[in-house]
Amino acid sequence: MSPRSRSDEPPVPGTLTRKQVLDALRRGTSLSGQDLRMLDLSGTNFDGLDLSYTKFGEAQLEGCSFRNTTLEGASFWHANLRNAVFDGSLLDDTDFDFAVLDGCTFRAARLKRIIVPHGRASLLKIQESVRTGRPVFLDGSTDGTA
Repeated sequence: MSPRSRSDEPPVPGTLTRKQVLDALRRGTSLSGQDLRMLDLSGTNFDGLDLSYTKFGEAQLEGCSFRNTTLEGASFWHANLRNAVFDGSLLDDTDFDFAVLDGCTFRAARLKRIIVPHGRASLLKIQESVRTGRPVFLDGSTDGTA
């Protein structure tokens, strides 16, 4: 029996690199509750995963796909989510405060008690995207939660 290589070890919260995240996705290892803050994961496909309570704060997530993903309690605080797709996802209690949401779509997503940048105006735009699938484009204000 050979010793386990470093890449075979389960992820440890707060210590993951981009390579370790991509390896975990390929192996089907859960990332729920992991600390992925400040990572550049642009263009990554997270479709259909359970990412409940995962921390994506200050991460680069431009063009990521989160279709039909469970993101309950996840934090995207100050993350760059430009052109990300959240269609069909569960977003209850998700924190998007100070996140860049321009170009994101939310068709048929479920969202309750989410924190959004720009207050009520951006919540209305996100809710419109839930109904229509049109991308969200927010103005430059940064004043609150919904």
